[in-house]
Amino acid sequence: MTAPTPDTLTLEPNLKDPDGFYAELLAAHEGLNREESEALNARLILILTNHIGDRDVVRAALAAAKPAR
Repeated sequence: MTAPTPDTLTLEPNLKDPDGFYAELLAAHEGLNREESEALNARLILILTNHIGDRDVVRAALAAAKPAR
């Protein structure tokens, strides 16, 4: 099996009720200052990365998320 690449990740909408999720994400940040909000995002990333559990998939996701230069 070959390692995933940014081109092989599922990047099209794939979440049921994405608007509902976005509202929940915003609600999780309510009342937090910038530092707390950034810490929440970091913890969320680490929790989801652990859930994925595949370093190649996470590496491909990092590459897909990085802005082009």
